Amino acid sequence: MSSDTPWTIERIHDALGNPTLAQRFLSEINKTPAHELLTVFAKWQRIAQDTIASVERGHDLAEYDARGEQLPGEWVDATDRVQADADRIRRRGAA
Repeated sequence: MSSDTPWTIERIHDALGNPTLAQRFLSEINKTPAHELLTVFAKWQRIAQDTIASVERGHDLAEYDARGEQLPGEWVDATDRVQADADRIRRRGAA
């Protein structure tokens, strides 16, 4: 779908990709009072646009990976931080 295609409820729904998220969007848009519809629509349009951009970025990175090339950009290895957070959570008994 081109970026020139107007944003509609259907386009936002389809762009979200995740059935649970799409259902949440439909529920919110259907329950919103008329005077707040444009605000809610704009919020979900931004979410849909961000989703599309993320998917496109993921596809681009997958192409680099498939060719065995170094991924572009600056990457931060957060493995140690994530593991430390997980250990802390486990010690508290939350996991």
